[in-house]
Amino acid sequence: MNQLRAHMKLLTAAGGVGRLAGLAGLGYRAAVPRRCGGRRVCLVTGVAALLAAGVPGACQSVALASSYSILNWTKQHPAASPLARWDAPMAYDAAAGNVILFGGEHGTGNVLRDTWVWNGTTWAKQAPATSPPARAEASMAYDAATGNVVLFGGSGAHGHFRDTWVWNGTTWAKRAPATSPPALAGAAMAYDAATGNVVLFGGAINLRDDQNGTWTWDGATWTRQAPATSPPARGGASMAYDRATGNVVLFGGIFESTVTVTPLGDTWTWGSG
Repeated sequence: MNQLRAHMKLLTAAGGVGRLAGLAGLGYRAAVPRRCGGRRVCLVTGVAALLAAGVPGACQSVALASSYSILNWTKQHPAASPLARWDAPMAYDAAAGNVILFGGEHGTGNVLRDTWVWNGTTWAKQAPATSPPARAEASMAYDAATGNVVLFGGSGAHGHFRDTWVWNGTTWAKRAPATSPPALAGAAMAYDAATGNVVLFGGAINLRDDQNGTWTWDGATWTRQAPATSPPARGGASMAYDRATGNVVLFGGIFESTVTVTPLGDTWTWGSG
């Protein structure tokens, strides 16, 4: 860090900052220390700019910053893998330390009911004693308050589901809550760490009947919320908890009725602020 700051001082003294400014037009960014979460200090550095500006010892700075490599997608080649599919819910199971995938659709009308876990290297098909019926478009999230993965609803060969299941890392267990959302497919779901509940929004009762209900799961039952304002009805929205603000963020989705199909691009937050 001190070496990098020294290089910035050298650039300033020798007019190097101006040279970096010129390089900024080519998409390079000057080296600046940035504080990330916790106590870690991240270096966002224009490596090419340092080299092009002829900074003494820049190669050492490049080596120093190389540990903060550019993020990238890497195709994996697991020894085992689930069948090709879509609309399969997936969530990280923090209690087990792996990712869980359930069901999905493989071909028109061919819904699946298999459970797979990803351990960071390969997939492993599970053989739970009990399992939800085959479905796609189910909602699933990790419930940190109970240490279970919660699955709700989805669409099957004979319609939509309104059942609630939990995965404990070994098997599925069907719950019998006192109250429950209607049968839904494509509802958005996320764990709200601020309240310790799982939040579910929207979804479709049938093929073209989207809802705008907000429900919360407390580990035992579902509760229909009555917010003063609410996003318009939709299915297929994206939703996640924003730890920085303490809110759940919802984006987009699609509204379908018997006469119209409307993609949505609005952003909403759920929380106290």
